[in-house]
Amino acid sequence: MNVLRWGGLILLTVSSVAAQAQDLDPATKAKVENEIRRVMRETGVPSAQVGVARGGKVVYAAAFGEARIAYEGKPSIPATAEMHYAVGSISKQFTAACVLLLQEQGKLKLDDPVGKWFPNLTRANDVTLRMLLTHTSGYSDYAPQDYTIPEWTHTAKPVEVVRKWAGKPLDFEPGTKWQYSNTNFVLAGLIVEKVAGMPFRDFLRENVLTPLKLQEVLDLDYDRAKMEPTGYKRNALGPLRPAIPEAPGWYFADGELSMPVRTLMEWDLSLLNRTLLKPASYDEMFAEQKLKDGTGSHYALGQQTDTRNGRLVLHHSGEIGGFVAQNFWYPKEGVAIGVLTNQDASSAAGLITAAVSQILLPPASASAAAVSDPKATVRGILEAFQKGDIDRSLFTSNANFYFSPQAVGDYRTSLAPLGAIQSLTETRTLLRGGMQMRVYTVVYATKSVSISTYWMPDGKIEQFLLEGQ
Repeated sequence: MNVLRWGGLILLTVSSVAAQAQDLDPATKAKVENEIRRVMRETGVPSAQVGVARGGKVVYAAAFGEARIAYEGKPSIPATAEMHYAVGSISKQFTAACVLLLQEQGKLKLDDPVGKWFPNLTRANDVTLRMLLTHTSGYSDYAPQDYTIPEWTHTAKPVEVVRKWAGKPLDFEPGTKWQYSNTNFVLAGLIVEKVAGMPFRDFLRENVLTPLKLQEVLDLDYDRAKMEPTGYKRNALGPLRPAIPEAPGWYFADGELSMPVRTLMEWDLSLLNRTLLKPASYDEMFAEQKLKDGTGSHYALGQQTDTRNGRLVLHHSGEIGGFVAQNFWYPKEGVAIGVLTNQDASSAAGLITAAVSQILLPPASASAAAVSDPKATVRGILEAFQKGDIDRSLFTSNANFYFSPQAVGDYRTSLAPLGAIQSLTETRTLLRGGMQMRVYTVVYATKSVSISTYWMPDGKIEQFLLEGQ
């Protein structure tokens, strides 16, 4: 498909898709592509590659929209399924695989302290390699922004990035909290280099990419010029403009890979089929990391763990300047879905992934069906909170973690004095991160409050936050 702009409207016209598309039956294929078209219209993302793997093979790989829009006299270029799109932090899964291979070779252990290789970093003897790969180290993130900052436009040396950011005081005691940090994986990549005695990219290619026959994988620190799509940004609701790319050195081991979506699906098949590592290594790779107090982090080694539509899913997003990616795979069902887009800070990849997941893997049981009356559910939750009660079956594991006994107690003590609800109005609804966001205004006799809620496709509530007005 090509995305055409006319008078501010976005129109989708049909172009060729990959030959693999016929592997989805016609009805399913039509539903999938209708959802892709819908999301592209609603978000204005210039292009997307979409891939599906199931039954042990890639059954769908297609491209939509424009890899390059018409700009300053240059013609547009339609996206194709063979083009290389940045996968951003999905690269972290590949780094985790490198570490696990070295552990299999007896050259390191996940629970080795980073001080074994970098003794001068903060708390180096208390932070382990496993903590790096699960984001529980306490090291600050050198790249939390969703846009390119001036520092990233200058070439960097990964070791200097690590010395600066892992040389600061920790954000928390190692192992006690989860906080996403790209610094962790840069350090992990440097450790791979030291242990393997070769550049990280060479070890990755020789020990992961080549054995798995993963073709057309680019390293953005060296191959950025080979990428065909242009990465874009949008200022507020303005037009698409070329994004500012990061300079070499800022991708190292945490977001450096670019590939066609078919190759990403072949990587997912290697995870589903456990074809590269030993069984024990995959067990470690997919296991949720527990914090020191026993609570779950919802993160394994280089990938998030969650439940969607009543099913276990491992997933990760990725973003670098001008590109956003999403990768979901369901181990029990043997299904993987990947979406690669060329606009930074865009929700399109997540929305497409959620929509395709809903088509291919609808709720696992009738009990997981979407809630029919959200307002009544919200009212019931608020009335229960006033009594100090909570029906945890209504919430996801993330939301249940948030609603600790202390949080439930605070909700009770602050809401009980307000008395009966006078009115409850839904004031806003939109899609957010593959979820339905609903905002409510609740009026009590003496006070009004605002409720921000996120609803999963299966009807579970991921977020329920209250604030005064």
